[in-house]
Amino acid sequence: MAAPSRAVPLRIVEEQLEELGRLADTAGATVVDALVQRLESPHPRYYIGRGKAAQLRAALEAAEATLVIFDDELSPAQGKNLEDLLGVRVLDRTELILDIFATRARTREAQMQVELAQLQYMLPRLRRMWTHLARIRGGIGMRGPGEQQLETDRRLIGRRIRDLRARLAVVARQRATQRKGRSGEYRVALVGYTNAGKSSILRALAGAELFVEDRLFATLDPATRVVHLGTGAKVLATDTVGFIRKLPHHLVASFRATLEEAAEADVLLHVIDASHPGWEEQKLVVESVLDDLAIADRPVLLVFNKVDRLTHVEEAALRERVAVLYPEPAVFVSAVEDGGLEALRVRLLELLRAERPEVDLRIPAADGEALATVYREGEVLEREEIGSVIRVLARLPGPALGRLRQRHGIEVSGMG
Repeated sequence: MAAPSRAVPLRIVEEQLEELGRLADTAGATVVDALVQRLESPHPRYYIGRGKAAQLRAALEAAEATLVIFDDELSPAQGKNLEDLLGVRVLDRTELILDIFATRARTREAQMQVELAQLQYMLPRLRRMWTHLARIRGGIGMRGPGEQQLETDRRLIGRRIRDLRARLAVVARQRATQRKGRSGEYRVALVGYTNAGKSSILRALAGAELFVEDRLFATLDPATRVVHLGTGAKVLATDTVGFIRKLPHHLVASFRATLEEAAEADVLLHVIDASHPGWEEQKLVVESVLDDLAIADRPVLLVFNKVDRLTHVEEAALRERVAVLYPEPAVFVSAVEDGGLEALRVRLLELLRAERPEVDLRIPAADGEALATVYREGEVLEREEIGSVIRVLARLPGPALGRLRQRHGIEVSGMG
């Protein structure tokens, strides 16, 4: 059910309803019908007009449907009034997305984040969502049990919210400690609209087993993998939760610690589904969320994925349009074709090398530990043995180069 403004084009309305249908499918529901009403502003009682609400009730009875999903967020009163009128469960877009996240969260951290967002959403809606809120008769000696169950539930939820926030703060500190341990590595974070193919790209780049499914929000838990770029060069790539239009602000807040991986990355790979007709709108949605998270200032590489779904003419037109619209660099890839990610590997190697200029090292041949550090943490370009000294031309991360400078007998020259 959608109630867009009269100013919203019909094409956008259809795309939004199609996305809502995909969300419903991801949650396990079967869509049997869709209704649209254009309004200047939402109706205070039912969100939609009284006549449309009666039409919705008739459509429910005809289809024997048991659930109604609205594409926008309903107020607690609107949700209750609609359920009283329709006699079936009513969800809004926010509640549907929260339900999907609850079923998709696999790690304990993701489960806590989703639970926190659900409780924050639930708190002002207890009267509608819970069925045991009748006042218990009280009296002298019964004032404790005589409180409204609603108030008791609110206190319990408030306590659980505080507990979850404290636990997630601990996880955030642990994650920060882990990031410090990787401070010498070049890090990239994949961000993008849900189902743009971030996990598929990371799996193909790293050769790692990651869960991939052609559904919205197939993966929630961040995964970090080592991506080898050849000649000893490597980067750490982290997949992040997908974004979506009207992403519930409770979820954005709850997943802030997870998305800090993106804030600490050297570059963001903004993955875009090149085959989606609304990719430009999806790009703006992602940029808006990144701005809300205060990480929109990170260097960005646009990665147009799924070009295998385009014809040659369509791909050529897309490349031309992107070149005109966006001054930042972009690559066009396919995560399913052989060699489809080569352009991305080449660009990542260029970015890595730009951050790590060449240095000329002269290492005593007897210092095997120093030589091992160069091969393990850097990219060796040349090696030459000169008597008892080994000359190595390499690219190294700052921390590794700093440790080598402090070792006795090692000479460092060049741009590093």
